[in-house]
Amino acid sequence: MEFPMMLLRLINLVLYKLLANSCYRAARKVKSYGFHFGYLSSKTPHQPSFPSVIKCDLEGRVSQTLICDIHNVLLRSNSFFPYFMLVAFEGGSILRALLLLLSCPILWILDYEQKLKVMTFITFCGLKINNMENISRAVLPKFYLENLNLHAYEVLASAGSKVVFTSVPRVMVEGFLKEYLSVGDVIGTELNTIGSYFTGLISASGLLVKHRALRDYFGDRKPDIGIGSSSVHDHLFISLCKEAYVVNNEEGKNNPSSVMPRNKYPKPLIFHDGRLAFLPTPSATLYMFLWLPIGILLAIYRILLGILLPYKCAMTLGVWSGIVLNVKGYIPQKSEKNKGVLYVCTHRTLLDPVFLSTCLARPLTAVTYSVSKVSEFIAPIRTVRLTRDRKKDGETMQRLLREGDLVVCPEGTTCREPYLLRFSSLFAEMADEIVPVAMNVNVSMFYGTTASGLKCLDPLFFFMNPRPSYHIQILGKVPKEFTCAGGWSSFEVANYIQRLLGDALGFECTTLNRRDKYMMLAGNEGIVKDDKSRKCC
Repeated sequence: MEFPMMLLRLINLVLYKLLANSCYRAARKVKSYGFHFGYLSSKTPHQPSFPSVIKCDLEGRVSQTLICDIHNVLLRSNSFFPYFMLVAFEGGSILRALLLLLSCPILWILDYEQKLKVMTFITFCGLKINNMENISRAVLPKFYLENLNLHAYEVLASAGSKVVFTSVPRVMVEGFLKEYLSVGDVIGTELNTIGSYFTGLISASGLLVKHRALRDYFGDRKPDIGIGSSSVHDHLFISLCKEAYVVNNEEGKNNPSSVMPRNKYPKPLIFHDGRLAFLPTPSATLYMFLWLPIGILLAIYRILLGILLPYKCAMTLGVWSGIVLNVKGYIPQKSEKNKGVLYVCTHRTLLDPVFLSTCLARPLTAVTYSVSKVSEFIAPIRTVRLTRDRKKDGETMQRLLREGDLVVCPEGTTCREPYLLRFSSLFAEMADEIVPVAMNVNVSMFYGTTASGLKCLDPLFFFMNPRPSYHIQILGKVPKEFTCAGGWSSFEVANYIQRLLGDALGFECTTLNRRDKYMMLAGNEGIVKDDKSRKCC
């Protein structure tokens, strides 16, 4: 009889503990969302009332100091999950990203501090410091810029001195804030490291508490301007400033007037890296993982179409599989015997010559500076490598033109954004029959280019998109008076064709080149070494 009674008491104790802890966690969660039991009564808790950020006067702020947070203030969305996912996927691996996604049900029931600690551990445990630096420089700025709150940014830009306090790891936001927004100091949560790796643990100081960090940083001095969200915690933070403004929910992501237009970016976004072409919110990331098995099979099918079937069949079946092709212009005729036509294309992906050849329904030879052996093997058209020796490359291109039509991308590397890089002038010396081709692509899930990843996977990632699109506009032949045969220099011809293609696409022409891109994104000059250790790079 004693054993059943002891068992009953034990069950009662366990249930009591579980219920008590559950109620305690629920109360903390309610409190973290800013609700109070007083809300149920007729009296509401007293909170300081701050004016909206759109009412802040921007004049005469050059000598003043501004403090703010980045999430839910400078950025329109209040969720930092997508940025942890970007670090996990681009800097870690697809398995790390999957683990972070699977943790979402657990994250939902945790409070703010625990949620941030769990996401930080999953994202950073075992991650190389160098990888995080690359992501901070090449991947995150694009998504931060696209999510900037225009009203909050205008106030930030008006101040002479800027300090950002945030609870997220400092390494995730510091590069963007200093490089693009000219922020002086970034005070954020610090992470522990061992050697060249993150441990995933937060330093002994713990998660940054903004109002305490502000007091430690400024001491008795009060910042001139503070911008915060409408949460209670931010009210405490910005109340320590001489002037305080809030970004209300209606002024955030739901307000079209708060969207930062591209022409107002503090710094032009020309180069960026990474495979993900969408902001990986939990729902969007779930859709991606569900699509992944189908996408891989679909990509293999699309690649085999180009390799095994004639042009017309490949194009028809490719369109049926979801590829969007938009072709304008007409096919030019040769006017010189025993010499091919030189097609000069903008460079969006490695597949530019392949799609052009398919649309023209004629074989083309493409010249490249560096391409992986895997891409060469699966290419349905002939590819020839150049050596970067101007004399040798010129002789190679002359020989290829005598054999047939040739396609060249004088930018020398791909660019994802609406910009054209500087055109190499070598092509202008090779032929008088030049046909500019304006090419552009649109993807919704994966980018088919990379600066620091495996280039051999570029075609696979492009074709994994549900509905990748190629827009091809074949312009007429360049009049001979605008070529070297008409007395122009090769540089003048190259610049003229660059402007011609830029106008056709609505792109801005730049003087940046391949080296500029790779030095920024990958820290190298973008030259593929043909050795055993980097066969697919």
